[in-house]
Amino acid sequence: MKLPLPDLPAARRDLIDVLLDADLVSAAQVEAARLAVTNGHSPLDVLLAQNIINPRDVAMAFSLQLNLPLIELKRHVVQPAALELVPEHLARRYGLIPLDVINGELIVVIENPLDVQALEDVALRAGLHVRPALGVRDDIQEALAQYYRAGTEIERQLGQIAPEPAAVEPRLTVEAITQNPVARVVELIINQAIRDRASDVHIMPDVDTLRVRYRIDGILHDMLQVPLSVHAPLVSRIKILAEMNIAERRRPQDGQFTFTSDHGEVDVRVATAETVRGEMAVLRILDKSISLLQLRDLGFLPDALRSIEQLYALPFGMLLVSGPTGAGKTTTLYALMNQFNRIERNLITIEDPIEYQFDRISQIQVNRQANITFANGLRAILRLDPNVILVGEIRDQETAQIAVQAALTGHLVLSSIHANDSVGALFRLIDLGVEPFLAASALVGIVAQRLVRKVCDRCLTLRDISPEERLAYEAEIGPAPAQFRRGQGCNFCAETGYRGRTGVFEVLSMTESLRHCLITQGSADDIRATALAEGLVTMWRDGMLKTQAGITTVREVMRNAYTIR
Repeated sequence: MKLPLPDLPAARRDLIDVLLDADLVSAAQVEAARLAVTNGHSPLDVLLAQNIINPRDVAMAFSLQLNLPLIELKRHVVQPAALELVPEHLARRYGLIPLDVINGELIVVIENPLDVQALEDVALRAGLHVRPALGVRDDIQEALAQYYRAGTEIERQLGQIAPEPAAVEPRLTVEAITQNPVARVVELIINQAIRDRASDVHIMPDVDTLRVRYRIDGILHDMLQVPLSVHAPLVSRIKILAEMNIAERRRPQDGQFTFTSDHGEVDVRVATAETVRGEMAVLRILDKSISLLQLRDLGFLPDALRSIEQLYALPFGMLLVSGPTGAGKTTTLYALMNQFNRIERNLITIEDPIEYQFDRISQIQVNRQANITFANGLRAILRLDPNVILVGEIRDQETAQIAVQAALTGHLVLSSIHANDSVGALFRLIDLGVEPFLAASALVGIVAQRLVRKVCDRCLTLRDISPEERLAYEAEIGPAPAQFRRGQGCNFCAETGYRGRTGVFEVLSMTESLRHCLITQGSADDIRATALAEGLVTMWRDGMLKTQAGITTVREVMRNAYTIR
């Protein structure tokens, strides 16, 4: 099915003229781009690569040039009838999303409507004439992840697994575990989790079904329910991938494997445990891009960022990151490690487990069977001439005391500790057996943190808040605006109004006043009052400031940035 479309190279040259006429680029920038062209790329490719123009501007210019509509996918609902006509592999190959069927024509949103081969292949597969519309690449990719979900394919694969009689124990033969449907279901579940930005996958046996749940932005969502008869082969397949003992069901087990997804390789950490309804498994998906994050990417406000930059610039001392499980402490520690010059300094870590691997950093894995604990590993590190030491977690007296001694003898020690806030971390260290005068001498600062969900920028709107939320905001910030920015829910945020997370932080720098208060055995309230008098911004206030900026909502701050006082 041939479509009357212009030649691609000629259209690209015309597109540069459209961008010039719209003042989106200058003649000098275009000329520089022409001189920088290599390997068959066009000036437009160079302008995009150098961020002189963005894909949305190009799409707008393309729309004017070809007289085609530019579709904002967040404002449209992709129709199931259109999706059924175009298989996922074809849509992903050509970077398009089928939108609707109107008057016998299939409307497809595509980044490059001049790709005649793509339109012909889709028309042939759908059996309909194809009418192209323009879309932005990122929007199309997010729509692909949103609409081409794995549920239908998983159900089809499950239908190929022969069920065992209910009266007998399932027979876990090698063929049953490694057969294509079981392996394919595991692959689909993990792939969909990666597309949905899930941090964890929960596989939980229930009364008569097996539930699969994703934790997205800190909140668990039900993904699908499958027959309980596939529970045993599914969990066993995961154990095989993680090199765990498939015959052992009573004892908890841990393992890890690397999974090749549509977005590249990811590490998956597996934990299993027996429950009264059967063995459950939790898969932690480790996004390797997190290891490349910088401090500025984590959500520090300017004053807090300056404070923490002053702390890690010190040549020795102890810097702690505190918060509950899942508060992002490891991410903050890794971002701190990324700040150091790895050529001039010797950086060594002791972790359990090592979640991400770094270049030019020596990382040691805790191994209790080999008697490598945090304490023993830290002792060994001190003999390896380190400049900066990262201790994954201070959880016992021995580790705490060795870490303090390391900080007092010319090393910069970074570590995490479980505490509700920065002042609580001080007393947690003392509770672990560190003398107050040693803690006061060794500590240079404490960062307490939580994670809150960010308002989806695709469906922003202004809305009223509840009287309780308004009262909480005004008690901290002052008079509240009439309405606050909130997400109303759209395709890209799964109708939640939130997409992604950011941190709320409390950066406590140890001053002489705070050290004196700690040594003289001041109470937690005394130390907190001294810190506030010296300008401490609490997590609560930091969260409300982010609400004021429209980054998150009052309800999110109230839900997460709590402290026990």
